[in-house]
Amino acid sequence: MGKKSKSSTPAEEHLILPQHPSRVAGGTPIVDTHTHLISTFSAYRSKYKAGKHATVYDFVREVYRGHGVEAIVDVYCEAPEQKTWKEIADSALTEQDRKEKWGGLEYWFVMGVHPHEAKNYTDEVERTILEAMSHPRCVGWGEMGLDYHYDNSPRQIQQEVFIRQLKHAVRLGKPLTIHTREAEEDTERILKEHVPKDHRIHIHCYTDTPEWAARMLKHFPNLYIGITGVITYSTNLNTSEVIRRMAALSDSDPDARLRIILETDAPFMTPSNIYGALKDFKGRLPLSHSAMIPWTAEWTANVANERIGEPRWDTERVMRESRENARKMYGV
Repeated sequence: MGKKSKSSTPAEEHLILPQHPSRVAGGTPIVDTHTHLISTFSAYRSKYKAGKHATVYDFVREVYRGHGVEAIVDVYCEAPEQKTWKEIADSALTEQDRKEKWGGLEYWFVMGVHPHEAKNYTDEVERTILEAMSHPRCVGWGEMGLDYHYDNSPRQIQQEVFIRQLKHAVRLGKPLTIHTREAEEDTERILKEHVPKDHRIHIHCYTDTPEWAARMLKHFPNLYIGITGVITYSTNLNTSEVIRRMAALSDSDPDARLRIILETDAPFMTPSNIYGALKDFKGRLPLSHSAMIPWTAEWTANVANERIGEPRWDTERVMRESRENARKMYGV
């Protein structure tokens, strides 16, 4: 019998991060505007079958402890939706529950159907989403949109389901969480046709062209670009260029702010620059989580300063501007 292969999964203790230098003295609290909490916990249980955290609440309390995670926006986007959504949302209704179960975290959520799942969109799925829209912890509709990279659903169906969801969300006055990938022309056309100019829009995990971002930011004054750890990846140049062009506006207005909101898209998109902070660690973390946000902010600040040639942004300023924008976008 051959030898058993050694597990490549790092020890669970490595999920507990060191403090980012910007947070040693406190600083702006973390608001993660896009995380998939159930998927993150499922990934954790899959990698750590004997893990110490038995429930999603245990995981959040312990992994986020001491990192200043003030609020998260959890995302449901399957078809059909996760049946546990209401139980989890109800667990955050009272301040006492949020303190006891969530460690004081402000839990919010959005719900919609991802373009990958558009082919499974039904009246019953829609009824579930409409029910969720009236929940006190629901702050938006999404993620929804178009994905022409994978084409997991036919493009015509993606467009039809996207428009159907937009009409409901606009009618209800709900902020929009948008997924778009390699579908700039159709996403722009549909949004401009069906969404009022002053509606609140979050373009989640931005990776498309800086030119498209500029057009959308100009047309929709309450639109924000979502920045995840993907900005740190060498395979993605577009997101950094979007930040450089935003920073260029400070040449004429030193107080110009970045129209971004920080997000993890957990359990995906672990920031690549986080590994320099992990001592005696080799390999890759199996999942991301909300306490990683400051590393994305640090990278964003460095990119912004490249354009202006001076350290006008730092991690704390990016965190602060993103936090203010999260409040404007989702009211959290």
